[in-house]
Amino acid sequence: MSEDRQTGRQDRSGFEDDVAEATFAPSSPAESGSPASDWLADEPVVLAAIPQVADPSPIGWLARRRHRLQRWWRGASHNLRGSVYMMSALLVYAVMVGSIKHVGGVIPLVQILLIRQIIMSVIIVAFSAGSLGPMLRTTRPGLQVVRSVLTLISMLCGFTAIIKIPLAQATAIGFSQVLFVTIAAVLVLKEVVDARRWAATIIGFAGVLIMLRPSGDGLDLYAMMAVGGAVFGAGITVSVRMLAATERTDTILIYQGLVLIALLAVPGWLFWVPPTTEQWLWLLVLSLFGTAGQWLITRAYQVGEAAALAPLDFSRLILASLTGFVFFAEIPALSTWIGAAIVIGATLYTIRKNARPLVVPTASA
Repeated sequence: MSEDRQTGRQDRSGFEDDVAEATFAPSSPAESGSPASDWLADEPVVLAAIPQVADPSPIGWLARRRHRLQRWWRGASHNLRGSVYMMSALLVYAVMVGSIKHVGGVIPLVQILLIRQIIMSVIIVAFSAGSLGPMLRTTRPGLQVVRSVLTLISMLCGFTAIIKIPLAQATAIGFSQVLFVTIAAVLVLKEVVDARRWAATIIGFAGVLIMLRPSGDGLDLYAMMAVGGAVFGAGITVSVRMLAATERTDTILIYQGLVLIALLAVPGWLFWVPPTTEQWLWLLVLSLFGTAGQWLITRAYQVGEAAALAPLDFSRLILASLTGFVFFAEIPALSTWIGAAIVIGATLYTIRKNARPLVVPTASA
């Protein structure tokens, strides 16, 4: 319930709050019943009521709207706040993905990733507020390097697919990452998966196969790269789970930056294509929006519950379809929608099962 409803002041225009009530001081010390000095000190004389109207300027209007928005945000539930962060992240990522597809046809991907990672690392260091030393301390440097390498391979595969095949198809195949996480959790984390989750995983892979559209000529190479991005993305998820117990988020991100810049420096220099002014603008946009998206989605899962937020991720398919249609004249094939529906259904079931605590049967006495 908002503060407006609690105070019974909803539906008011806001101007009443800005009107001062008339106040009058006693006309003399005798009427107040106190010495003159006390009267002069404690009772200011208001000769006339001066009504004050709300500032009609655009600045005053924006200030009132901002105040009301702040009150609404403070009264919102954790999941609602997380949902706002999540949807903001998805919108930001849509801009980033569209920018990558736009410049990816003329700028080598290794160069795009190098520039993106340099800008992201600079932003992280700039916001470290002098805590670079603690940020660099890690108890698992080997796993930090492994996770960073997995990140690089996942981005190379996933972004190549985004550049070469329709955005909706690449995005829909990327949803299979949750299914690969199920397998990786069993193999690496030794988690217990019941028969229903295995069934959902198998059904989900059937949806991926539909989107790949195998034919006599084999599978689409770039669609398979989208699958590869999902596989290595699952590896990232598992490695982050292993690092979460001892490592800070900014530590994970700064090591990612150091490793990726080191690995991309030589190929980025060898395949360097001098960007035009317009291309530099797009490179800056995708770097800034990529950094903002990563922060927003991290913040979303810090504030809200994963089971409540994860279904919103499928809005990416709608955004990708719109972006591909409006800016790149892409029309998703029917097989993409059928396969995506199967993958989304299997993924939602897996997420719901993951949100439930595992019930371990107790031995009967």
